[in-house]
Amino acid sequence: MAQRLEPAILDRARRFGERIAIDAADGEWSYEALLAAAAAVSVALREGRTELGEARVAYLVEPGGAHVATLWGIWRAGGIAVTLAVSHPPAELEHVLTDSGASTIIVDDTHRDKVDDLARAHGLRLLPAPTEPPAKAVPDHDTIPVGDDRRALILYTSGTTGRPKGVVHTHGSVRAQVETLVDAWGWTAADRTLLVLPLHHVHGLINIVTCALWSGARCDVLPRFDADEAWTRIETGDLTVFMAVPTVYARLIGTWEAAPPERRARMSAGCRRMRLMVSGSAALPVPTLERWREIGGHTLLERYGMTELGMALSNPLNGERRPGHVGVPLPGVDVRLVDDDGATVVAGSPGEIEVRGRCVFREYWQRAEETAAAFHDGWFRTGDLAVIENGAYRILGRRSVDILKTGGYKVSALEIEDVLRTHPAIEDCAVVGLPDAAWGERIAAAVVARDAIEPEQVREWVRERLAPYKVPALVRAVDALPRNAMGKVTKPAVRALLEESAS
Repeated sequence: MAQRLEPAILDRARRFGERIAIDAADGEWSYEALLAAAAAVSVALREGRTELGEARVAYLVEPGGAHVATLWGIWRAGGIAVTLAVSHPPAELEHVLTDSGASTIIVDDTHRDKVDDLARAHGLRLLPAPTEPPAKAVPDHDTIPVGDDRRALILYTSGTTGRPKGVVHTHGSVRAQVETLVDAWGWTAADRTLLVLPLHHVHGLINIVTCALWSGARCDVLPRFDADEAWTRIETGDLTVFMAVPTVYARLIGTWEAAPPERRARMSAGCRRMRLMVSGSAALPVPTLERWREIGGHTLLERYGMTELGMALSNPLNGERRPGHVGVPLPGVDVRLVDDDGATVVAGSPGEIEVRGRCVFREYWQRAEETAAAFHDGWFRTGDLAVIENGAYRILGRRSVDILKTGGYKVSALEIEDVLRTHPAIEDCAVVGLPDAAWGERIAAAVVARDAIEPEQVREWVRERLAPYKVPALVRAVDALPRNAMGKVTKPAVRALLEESAS
């Protein structure tokens, strides 16, 4: 029997056999079933070859057992998995496919229509995703470990250049992230978690699903977040861990407040039975934290991370969690604050967060100059500013005004501006973020129009070309954009203008 590659996550999955790993719309998947489906995906990808040699394989699959089996199958075949977002329109999918140089797309029946034309236009091979748990595992004992330096995953995130760029993680950096979080947050095989987040980001894919499966735990999956359905699952009392973004917690609070008293009691009791509830991907408003503590009895554990490094800072599993703070460096992760010259700041002074460790990504895909610019003496430059107060980090904001965070997503204002400028009636525009208690920031756009234009028409134009969370919540037509003496648009003035409109 030919040797087959064995990523560490697959090796661990073999320990858990017939235990249920995933419970989703596509069925209950045991660890054994995930491995069997992954083996079938690997065979289809390799077409008789020993392995793919880091060929990029994109996949567009609903959250659930088929999603996990597809990812594992790509890794088992020796490919680099390129995650595609099920919520994205074809234009965004096309950018990821062409930028990554993917040769194959694995797609489920739900999303086949989105990629049929793209596959034909770019000469890509289409393969079907698994549809249900296989009846029996396929014996295969002749396997070899995958080296830590081998590329495993490309996650796309928006950068300051205005177009999403591929963040390349190795099997080693993925493993480092997972091992650190499993230890720091106390994951065990006794845990049961609920996934309500998408799987094309670190938060859902690594922090929740991969940590759970590394530990032998069970992950229940909602294909889309629905506050009422999420509460129904929480009410059962069998969940032990829940992770979400601040926007999700805000919606859950609203649903709790609208519920009758007897259901509120069941909701709150379900929360109190959990051992851990986490918030991340965006700043958690203190009023939201306090209200959740009243409702569910938990002080949400806040942490800090990003696509390029997973998690770097975390409040403690056991111990004081300070509102507005994201804790201290996780084990195995080095963090420092530096000034504009790259020198470490004095205690109590703000600085840019730099991170070093095995968790940090390898490169931006095919962007050597941007990769080099992202590092300083071996430290990754996050672009986020923070200050240390009484031993805990507090995030102050982002160095670039063109990177926005809304609902847990990191969004490039420049990318949205590029799309707006393709509208035939728009001459110029500027996009900024407005503070919002639920979303962190709301995306707002000031547009200079050649002709009369309706805000909803502008929003629809963007909606057809970009992901839903990149659509401006507010659009205002202006006669001219505020500029400085050099002719550059002054974003603070734009923000003040749009804040006035919003109020």
